[in-house]
Amino acid sequence: MLTAHEVYQILRDTSRGTRSMRRITKTGWDEIYCGLMTVDVGGWEITLFIDCGDLDYCDSCFSPDGRKYDFSAKDAFDPVGLLSPDEHRQLEELLRHI
Repeated sequence: MLTAHEVYQILRDTSRGTRSMRRITKTGWDEIYCGLMTVDVGGWEITLFIDCGDLDYCDSCFSPDGRKYDFSAKDAFDPVGLLSPDEHRQLEELLRHI
């Protein structure tokens, strides 16, 4: 089982440009107003929820070793919620252009 903090570290590194990201979903950011977008970050398969054109939360994540993170509304925070405002903004900008 993956923790929110482990997934956050992958997202943080990606927002800082130390990990590369590629889109797995066929639809790009501009085509998703409200829905899921899946990306690959060095073997980590991360599904993010986009709400009204904004990055909202991490829905799920599979690590290269097979562990999984699943969002739960009862959690106090999710990996996206752990990002600083600058990290969140930078990650969202990267997602818009992949």
